[in-house]
Amino acid sequence: METISEENVAKAEEFKNEANDFFKNQKYDQAIELYTEAINLNPNIAIYYGNRSFAYLKTECFGYALQDATKALELDKTYIKGYYRRASAYMSLGKFKLALKDYETVYKTRPNDKDAKMKYTECQKIVKVMLFQKAIAVDDEKKPVSDSINLEAMDVEEDYSGPRLDDGEVTETFMLALMEHYKAQKKLHRKFAYKILLDIKKYFSSQQSLVDVEIPENSKFTVCGDIHGQFYDLMNIFELNGLPSIDNPYLFNGDFVDRGSFSVECIFVLFGFKLLYPDHFYMSRGNHESATMNQMYGFEGEVKSKYSGQMAEVFTEVYNWLPLCHCLNGRVLVMHGGLFSEDGVTLEDIRKTDRNRQPPEQGIMCDLLWSDPMPSMGRAPSKRGVGVQFGPDVTESFLSVNNLDYIIRSHEVKPEGYEVAHNGKCITVFSAPNYCDTMGNKGAFITMTGGKMIPKYTTYEAVDHPPVKPMAYANSILSLLAG
Repeated sequence: METISEENVAKAEEFKNEANDFFKNQKYDQAIELYTEAINLNPNIAIYYGNRSFAYLKTECFGYALQDATKALELDKTYIKGYYRRASAYMSLGKFKLALKDYETVYKTRPNDKDAKMKYTECQKIVKVMLFQKAIAVDDEKKPVSDSINLEAMDVEEDYSGPRLDDGEVTETFMLALMEHYKAQKKLHRKFAYKILLDIKKYFSSQQSLVDVEIPENSKFTVCGDIHGQFYDLMNIFELNGLPSIDNPYLFNGDFVDRGSFSVECIFVLFGFKLLYPDHFYMSRGNHESATMNQMYGFEGEVKSKYSGQMAEVFTEVYNWLPLCHCLNGRVLVMHGGLFSEDGVTLEDIRKTDRNRQPPEQGIMCDLLWSDPMPSMGRAPSKRGVGVQFGPDVTESFLSVNNLDYIIRSHEVKPEGYEVAHNGKCITVFSAPNYCDTMGNKGAFITMTGGKMIPKYTTYEAVDHPPVKPMAYANSILSLLAG
């Protein structure tokens, strides 16, 4: 260990204490900056890395959180919180076996600690369930759950007063009624919910991984970013920008669900509009349209609470068919995450990508769902632990190879709801204001016309919602991440 002057030791402690205050006030980015200052002055203190790891967990930078927790443990193998933090990072990345190893270390060190025992036991259950599922899964023989749904056997009770499909079809009247029904916190009958899921699966499975969208010269087109189960903010977007229609087309760019506790309402409204206006309403897959994310961040729990475990499995099958990105007028590529860990990827490569699966940990599909831009040149390991970070030169090269003007992506909270980076060539849009009821950010959407394709930004504040907190349906897995 390097020798640190007394002055730097004292100054580092001041930075750490200041950072702790920011952390308590949920200002995680400022906390990270100050923990970094403390580390720069005195890199020998495990707790600085442990605290910064926790702040990175809060900002979903799971890769950085993992690095910091590991560094903390290199400095002090007895630092129990380091094992907790690293286990949390592994859990967030779906690496449950590695998380279990760290929880086991804590439990063996503190056998009488109730919290340690609970976390170890819960993680053990998850690993056992995963191993069991793996043992019984025979991929080439397993029939899709959706094939076993028998709509004819589902009766609609006489006292059901909610919206009904018109001869099995979504209509404008149905959609208007559905949104009002949801605003009143009522539930769509499972028969109609399943019909929408089966129809949308059939539709998406006929689409390519990259969908080409033609926007007429003077026509308006809207791109929205993450919604994350914030149904009442979704309704506000439609208030501000008009309901979807043939003359008012939309593209929703992934992460429709999870975290917000009205994810079921969001997804059925979006799927309903897709069925109503298939050529004027588009949906890209996000990294949260996956089984592991849904298991952890609330969507699976919400579907089970409002419907059933069987329906949760059908959603997973539908999400596997969501397109990975959209190309607008051959000039703008829209994907949820970002660009690639290798040069030379073409639109044709994306079109040929087999997407009917859970997101892999590397490759084109992974990068489209998980990657993030960075201001410096080149590429760097992802702060999330999945995908890659890419610089302005990577963006410029990709646009040049594919003769595109710019890219639009989502995936990251931004204070103003959007951010323009990489010399105007990489735009982030995030449409969930005051994300998780804590972040204080604005939401935004982008509008453009088909001729000029110049992005215009509309920002808005969060609206009130019923007193159901974000993460209300999150799996017990997630409660493990707090400690």
